[in-house]
Amino acid sequence: MGLSNERKSKIISDYQLTGTDTGSPEVQVAILSERIAQLSEHFKAHAKDNHSRQGLLRMVNRRRKMLDYVKKKSADRYLKLIERLGLRK
Repeated sequence: MGLSNERKSKIISDYQLTGTDTGSPEVQVAILSERIAQLSEHFKAHAKDNHSRQGLLRMVNRRRKMLDYVKKKSADRYLKLIERLGLRK
């Protein structure tokens, strides 16, 4: 149910700031967004899977905290990130 190594590497290469960057907030938010999207699809078929739902809520909260951090540090980076991920309207 997790991300494949190839998919994760693709996300990291798309969102990294430098050549060796794997842990910047942008990368972490992008990986969390992908996992959240996968779990959302999972719940369409398995509506009563409450244990996974709890994990989904934790991921959403973690992503929200990271987005708040990026917004606090640099509003430009925040706006670019949410636009690129398509998180807000």
